[in-house]
Amino acid sequence: MTDAIISTQRVTKTFGSKAVLQGVDLSIPAGAVVGLIGTNGAGKSTLIKCLLGLLRPTSGSIQLLGEDPWNLSASAKSRLGYVPQIVKLYPWMKVRHVVAYTSAFYDSWDNDWAETLIDRWDLPREHRVGPLSPGQLQKLALVLALGYRPELLVLDEPVASLDPVARREFLRSLLEVCQDEKHTVLFSTHITSDLERVASHLAILKEGKIVMFDELDAVKDRVKRLRISSASDLPRDFSVRGALRTEVTGRQAVAAVTDLDENVLNEVRDKWQAEVRVEDLNLEDIFLELHHG
Repeated sequence: MTDAIISTQRVTKTFGSKAVLQGVDLSIPAGAVVGLIGTNGAGKSTLIKCLLGLLRPTSGSIQLLGEDPWNLSASAKSRLGYVPQIVKLYPWMKVRHVVAYTSAFYDSWDNDWAETLIDRWDLPREHRVGPLSPGQLQKLALVLALGYRPELLVLDEPVASLDPVARREFLRSLLEVCQDEKHTVLFSTHITSDLERVASHLAILKEGKIVMFDELDAVKDRVKRLRISSASDLPRDFSVRGALRTEVTGRQAVAAVTDLDENVLNEVRDKWQAEVRVEDLNLEDIFLELHHG
């Protein structure tokens, strides 16, 4: 996993006077499964659309599969799968017709795999697309994107309309696609438990910038919570070097820190005659702490 499938340098995107992306630098290695998280309005969908050539960046540069996505070749498009947040398909066609129609565009279409997904997700082959529920539409879009086993799969909130059982089945299918490390996935989500199941890397977007990108285990190692107990009351302006957030209540304090080292712990212990307990955080806690800072 060394070659970058997606690479951005200082990408910005503005709409009128509103800056949505403010200098995004990102390099996604081949074979990675990258979870993209951020609050509503952080710019996740805008970034994805810029990466795919659906929006033109205001400034900066992007390489997708070695090409400028604004002028993506037919060859590159055949290696790319995409599922948007809002799925729009031909409402008058039956499910099996949409699948057959889409498969005709791809030499690499894996019919057995597509049929397996249709069965796994209980999609009604003979139903027309128009009356399908949002969850069924999302499942169908996922079949169409996964059916030709694209080298790069980009998913914008792919499980937003799925119930917990369907989400688990989708994640299982995603793992099956990626198990050979020849397929790269970028998916945005707000469900951190899903990331912990499937992602190899995590990208956190805050206020239009990537504030953290690393392997999942490394992200967990980088952010810790300190629980501090001092022999006497701590001042209201008490702080810990490098802290994202500090809360003080009498002799107790809680601080979230990134890239903790032993020197910081010793500083707190020696200066305040304090006991310090270091706690590991799950992804949801890490996300919340980074957005406090």
